[in-house]
Amino acid sequence: MRLNGDSVGRERAPRHGLPGGGAMLPISMNSPSAASPLPASNSIWTAFLPLLPLMLTVFVGFLAMGIALPVVPRHVHDVLGQGTVVVGLVMGSQYISSVLGRMGAGGLTDTRGPRRAALAGLVAACGVGITYLACVPFTDSPRVALALLVAARLLTGITESFIITSTMAWGLVRVGPAHAGKVFGWMGVALFGGFAAGAPLGTALYARFGFAGVAVAVSLTAAANLVGTSFMRGVTPSTLPRLPFYRVLHVVKLPGLGLTLCSVGYAMIAAFAVLLFGQRGWGGGALAVTFMGLGFIAGRLLFGHLPDQVGGARVALYCVLVEAVGLALIWAAPHPAWAWAGAALGGGGYGLGFQGFGLEAVRRAPPQSRGSAMGAYVIFQDIAMGLAPPLGGLLADTAGLGAVYLAAAFGALGAAGVAATLVRKAA
Repeated sequence: MRLNGDSVGRERAPRHGLPGGGAMLPISMNSPSAASPLPASNSIWTAFLPLLPLMLTVFVGFLAMGIALPVVPRHVHDVLGQGTVVVGLVMGSQYISSVLGRMGAGGLTDTRGPRRAALAGLVAACGVGITYLACVPFTDSPRVALALLVAARLLTGITESFIITSTMAWGLVRVGPAHAGKVFGWMGVALFGGFAAGAPLGTALYARFGFAGVAVAVSLTAAANLVGTSFMRGVTPSTLPRLPFYRVLHVVKLPGLGLTLCSVGYAMIAAFAVLLFGQRGWGGGALAVTFMGLGFIAGRLLFGHLPDQVGGARVALYCVLVEAVGLALIWAAPHPAWAWAGAALGGGGYGLGFQGFGLEAVRRAPPQSRGSAMGAYVIFQDIAMGLAPPLGGLLADTAGLGAVYLAAAFGALGAAGVAATLVRKAA
């Protein structure tokens, strides 16, 4: 890469394909945040320091969203008096807006830069807390309260889409394409770390201050994150031609299918774990979400270097099988400790499956459409997250809450089939 005198140099990447892992997203080299790509390394810690500021943005953003995650199902079920189908519809509604959010986040990241997209997501996060707070006076008017909760969940979909899509693209600029798997790894650690910390915090706040306390905490946490991230300097996006979004979707469709199938378990733990524990007479339902997050983090820290080293599809194949075992363990658990262990296995397997399939998706997209590729890939997660909770609610009404985890285990086995197909195609 060269700079001619005082003029600005711009890295030029190939327009088609990503041989050998591809080239990084082209950026203006006069950007203060532009960093030279890191040297190749098998250690996931190589990328830690360059990604740390972005990880903090993701951690605090998903901490804010995680505070409400175990509380909203209880509020809908216990306070508003609704059944499991309505709980599933409320929790799954965010993934309707997530699909549109991924498209918008990817486009904004590619055209205006990832910093602009990240700040937009954090403004939306503040709106989530405010909307939750607005529904507090309407506990005696369930229809109004439910409408506001659905609005908050729809805004949550926008928030999460913009935060994670922008920061992953930003991270690829900072460390280079040889470390794409590590970007997925560390951003996932930050994401699930936020969820894991937010779940018990939200439960404690709800017990002491009610839903209003949870809403205030979400608002304040999101506002602090917005202020902190606003001080980070951005990068200038490429001016190279970009693929239309529908073509990006086509490019990532096979890894995306694997992501859809392995995301069902994550959706079921997030939506129904608290209710499952309550139905079985156990305490600590929110801890299932925490253990899922801890399993996710442990898997990424111990094995997050493997997708860059041996291939994303190969890692995904074995890890979604581990996820299937964990989900089956929740279904059959005779004691809460077994269910927590199953959640941890499910989280660890899912986290590495997400990372492995994600690496396969990103390497199929041209570098100037990298933000759109990330948004398109995660849309396939949104499909699972949007459909699984209401369908799981219907299944729970007929076969019991435990059955949703058995169904999710079969979904993970389907993801293993997709990973095996990707391995064969790469051979």
